[in-house]
Amino acid sequence: MMMLFRMIAVMSLAASLVFGASAQAYPDTTYNPDAPTLVDTVGHDHGEQITTSADLDVFLQALAAYAPDRMEIVKYAESWQGNDLTYSIISSPENMARLDAIKSDLGRLGRGETLSDAEIADLPAVVWLGYGVHGDEVTPSDSAIFIAYHLIAAQNDELVETILDNTIVVIDANLNPDGRERFIHSFRSALGMVPMADRYAAEHDQPWPRGRFNHYVFDMNRDWFALTQPETKGRIAALLDWHPVVYVDSHEMGGDQTYYFPPAAHPFNPNITDTQRSRQYQLGQNMARWFDRFGAAYFTREIFDAFYPGYGDMWPTLNGSIAMTFEQGSPRGLIYGRSDGTLLTYNEGVRNNVISSLATVETVARDKDSFLRDYGAFRRSAIDEAAGSDERYVVMDLADARYEAESLARRLVSQGIAVQRVPAGSTQCRNSYAAGALIVDKAQPTGRLINTLLSPSTPLPSDFVAEQESRRDRGLNHELYDTTAWSMPLMDGVSFKECRRVDLDDAVAIAATDPIPSSTSGTGRYGYAVPWTDGGQARLVIAALDAGLSGKTTDTAFVQGGRTFPSGSVVFPVAGNPETLGADLTRMATEIGAELVPMANSWVEEGPNFGSSSFAAMKMPKVAMAWDMGTSPTSAGNTRFVLEQELGIPVAPIRVSTLGRADLSIYDVVIIPDTFGGVVAQSRSADQLKSFVRDGGVLIALATGVTELASKDVGLLSTKLELATSDAESGAAEEGLRVPGVNFGSLEDYEASIESDRARPEDIPGVLARAVANPDHWLAAGYDGANVMVTGREIYRPLNASDGANVFRFAGADDLLVSGYLWEENRLQLAYKPFVMAERHGDGVVIGFTQSPTTRDYLNGVKLLVANAVVLGPARMAQ
Repeated sequence: MMMLFRMIAVMSLAASLVFGASAQAYPDTTYNPDAPTLVDTVGHDHGEQITTSADLDVFLQALAAYAPDRMEIVKYAESWQGNDLTYSIISSPENMARLDAIKSDLGRLGRGETLSDAEIADLPAVVWLGYGVHGDEVTPSDSAIFIAYHLIAAQNDELVETILDNTIVVIDANLNPDGRERFIHSFRSALGMVPMADRYAAEHDQPWPRGRFNHYVFDMNRDWFALTQPETKGRIAALLDWHPVVYVDSHEMGGDQTYYFPPAAHPFNPNITDTQRSRQYQLGQNMARWFDRFGAAYFTREIFDAFYPGYGDMWPTLNGSIAMTFEQGSPRGLIYGRSDGTLLTYNEGVRNNVISSLATVETVARDKDSFLRDYGAFRRSAIDEAAGSDERYVVMDLADARYEAESLARRLVSQGIAVQRVPAGSTQCRNSYAAGALIVDKAQPTGRLINTLLSPSTPLPSDFVAEQESRRDRGLNHELYDTTAWSMPLMDGVSFKECRRVDLDDAVAIAATDPIPSSTSGTGRYGYAVPWTDGGQARLVIAALDAGLSGKTTDTAFVQGGRTFPSGSVVFPVAGNPETLGADLTRMATEIGAELVPMANSWVEEGPNFGSSSFAAMKMPKVAMAWDMGTSPTSAGNTRFVLEQELGIPVAPIRVSTLGRADLSIYDVVIIPDTFGGVVAQSRSADQLKSFVRDGGVLIALATGVTELASKDVGLLSTKLELATSDAESGAAEEGLRVPGVNFGSLEDYEASIESDRARPEDIPGVLARAVANPDHWLAAGYDGANVMVTGREIYRPLNASDGANVFRFAGADDLLVSGYLWEENRLQLAYKPFVMAERHGDGVVIGFTQSPTTRDYLNGVKLLVANAVVLGPARMAQ
């Protein structure tokens, strides 16, 4: 390996010559010879090799040990694989000696208090530099350690002294260590005699799932408000602690690109202020000066928009920071041959991130007072703007989807948003809340973030919409980068209202660490019932099954003691269970925050008795999922995470190459996640899957996985993908060399004649759509409808009643759209089409979700539906 590293170093040195004789490699200054260097600490120089996560930490620790009066390292999270996530605080000795006082004053500013001119003058501004949230975007993290070295080791450098005096620089050097190490392992494993510039060489071609994602294959640059991953949770907590005026999210993009920095592309989220947009220009103009000085190419105002709040640049923006995405063309290794014939080196990428970062910190350091004032003004104005609004308060009902509402409240509090609980029976917004409610007041410093996350919809700017419609009319692609809908209450299935006034006399603040209240009372002489009403109830049932307890689920509602227990509800009888049944279930319900109802006897007033065939015995399901090449990494990862970490069901990931020879009979459920096509054919697993279902298995397909099971060769779902609806005539080929002549009387006639009759529906970036449930089907237990995230261009035909059931269908065109922007032709075509289908084969069932219910783990309102398929499904098939 040492010989390999020597070859890499030689090649890197040669490749670095592409900068040219007149171009500076890095900022020119004098460094203290006593300061630790990267080459002395880990064995290579900056930009010469891809530094491992461990070596990044080693070098930062060496710098902190050398200059403890100017640098401190703080651990803020731990990854799934046990890697520490840390940030480095760098500032002048005077600032470092009073960090607690500085944080206190920053906290006052963040609460919307007005600081005096003297206090502002004495307060350094925080600039947070974040690098490498996508683990295979590798140059940013190496840039981070150069920035740290430059700020610590530079001597007699006026700019560095100004930065240290006027700012606190927080360097978050490695946002995704698990993904970075996956990439480095892939890269090193593919190296030969010398690094190859050929873009098709194995060192540039990562195996599935690539290093972009974290351990659970999540794109953490979409996780900022969903808060599902430990890396994101820790970072959000740290940002709330420091109130940065500027936040940098440093990335890489395709290797043929140059460098992107702000201003951002359209559309802008309407909750971004004009001041923030003008600050992007100020920062961008200084970056342009630095890039000109170094002879580096760049572009602005293209591709990377500022609309979706789950980005690393958007969540801080909505809290008042000037947050920006940087994108360096990626060498995905040490050297990359661009399509224009030039070579991109790792060293060049590292250098470019360095100069964009230094330009950013310089802008703040030379104007820090006005940046601080703007941050405080943003936080104060958020309070003032909401105070007089007719939609000032968001009131969330606890009567339905209680677990989802309580969980949402804690996620909001974890983002610095105050949430209060009002008691059962209170009246709010002219409504009576029998089960109580949770209330968010938008008149707080996080008001613009609240407005973005909780409003039913965030409108796209009208001029942007008009341009996108015009582009589509001209046959061009739209320019939407991500989903247009994300309202958290809607995604969580939580009923809510917005109004001007509420009664908070008896309100109690909720803390992020508060346990979700449970409902457990008394001893059940006959047993215990778990109402099938929300995700918390499903978690309780799964925990009980995992502990070996025996229960039965009903496909028909029953009434006992005047209370209706809906379809799906589970009864755990005392008979056949351990003596500790009551204590065990009560403990689990308390830990989860679920409801447990004791049953004195077996008599029911209405519905099936517990000995009826409507009740099916349950067991802890054994679940397998297609994994690896051919499946969508995020779909597979998100689905595994939802099942394992949210519901508590272990998943056996089976590589696609193994699926065709795996013994599927040992599993109760097999899942085909979203795919890129050909997974079943590639794995030669069609026969195994058919046998699995015929023998009583539950086969679940998500999104394009439905297409695989509906293919002619597999034939397990009797649905078909639709083409786009069109007024064009059939494209059946005419025989012979000549076709009948036509006269085009208008431009419209011409355009109609060239319209494709084989086109797929228009791509949907992401909307929330209304789905209606068939309440008579066991798969719809707990639902009469649901809000579904719809993306892509796949629209399926409904199942014929003789083939199966359309358990959920989309609503009619007039009622379909819940949130977001949907193309008109999609709105019309998607109406009444299936969301969830179930088709019996032999003793088993195939379940098709035409849209994935596990996307990004932020569709909490359909997690109970996932449990229906995975937990209730095997019970129903075993009857």
